[in-house]
Amino acid sequence: MNSRGSHVPHSPLAGPLDVDVVIVGAGVSGAFMAHELARDHSVAVLDRRGPVQGSTLASTAMLQWEIDLPLIALADKIGAAEAARVYRRSYAAVGDLLRIVDEARIRCAIQRKTSIYLAGDAYGSRALRREVAARTAIGLPSAYLTGRDLRMRFGMARTGAILSEGSASADPACLAAGLLRRAIRAGAKVYAPVEVTEVLRGHGRLGLVTDSGFEVRATHLVFCCGYEFPKGVPTPGAEVVSTWALATSPEVEAPSWLADHLVWEASEPYLYFRATKDGRLVVGGEDEASASRHGDPRLLRPKAQAILRKLKRLTPELEVSADHVWAGAFGASATGLPLIAPTPGLPGAYAVMGFGGNGITYSVIASQIVSAAIRGTPDPDAALFAPRP
Repeated sequence: MNSRGSHVPHSPLAGPLDVDVVIVGAGVSGAFMAHELARDHSVAVLDRRGPVQGSTLASTAMLQWEIDLPLIALADKIGAAEAARVYRRSYAAVGDLLRIVDEARIRCAIQRKTSIYLAGDAYGSRALRREVAARTAIGLPSAYLTGRDLRMRFGMARTGAILSEGSASADPACLAAGLLRRAIRAGAKVYAPVEVTEVLRGHGRLGLVTDSGFEVRATHLVFCCGYEFPKGVPTPGAEVVSTWALATSPEVEAPSWLADHLVWEASEPYLYFRATKDGRLVVGGEDEASASRHGDPRLLRPKAQAILRKLKRLTPELEVSADHVWAGAFGASATGLPLIAPTPGLPGAYAVMGFGGNGITYSVIASQIVSAAIRGTPDPDAALFAPRP
């Protein structure tokens, strides 16, 4: 969908450039990075398309602290102590995001939301009870709902669910554009369309060769390329998958509770949905392990029908149809965690790959970790999001 307020001033690269930091990618990850760094550094943002034209446009912007893998499953993969730190950092990041939007007065339809995580074929009611116990033990706001509680309060028939405070939703394009405009006010420059064709290291600095014919020199480089894997950046265990989503017409007759709740399920693939401020429903799912299927327009209609059938089975009282359907790619990792780390062989360069369904939340964390590294004060949680053997 087109979003008002998503314009970002930008220009072609018309000459050589010398700055403290170059950010490659003008989507939501690059926007948070530019907003954070432009206060203390000269910053240039480059994008081969244009600002806010990549995977950000496909985001459904469910701004959750809950990640794709439940806490109990993540603990099995990386250990209980580290999993707890990840979840607490994710929870704090949503709060930081809300603060940033408020302080910068960004108009992006931001709304605080409560999350409903439904029992499904991947994690049933017993697993969700264990999950609530694990979360509450580390101070995270979650409560278990029995199947009866769920039916009485929300009219959905599942064996159980987790109710969690502290999430949000927003218009992703307006969020990214608002952050970029504020970075520009702080002195950042946005150049597009500009494609980086090669990165060279020499004399303690980085040189970026571009298709414009002009070189960009910088002390630091941050790849914020969405789900496009930059050349030379290791992404062990990661893959690009295809996903589909739809928006209904506005002013849908929906239960009142839906206005301030996000819904998703513990299934594979999972259905998720939320309401917007103008009364639309945004619904998504039907993911496939393919890096290219999202580009096939013939799949839009059948995928939308499949998503709507799932929604109807879960919420029979809703009578909706698709007003707009879209598809996109996103990255998945074995842990559901992003990659936020220095780039091997390029001192001063960093990569941000927001794997999993929490790309915007991870963008906040990435801006904090990378900016801390550039300022020489390493973030204590940086190792949590570095590549794992």
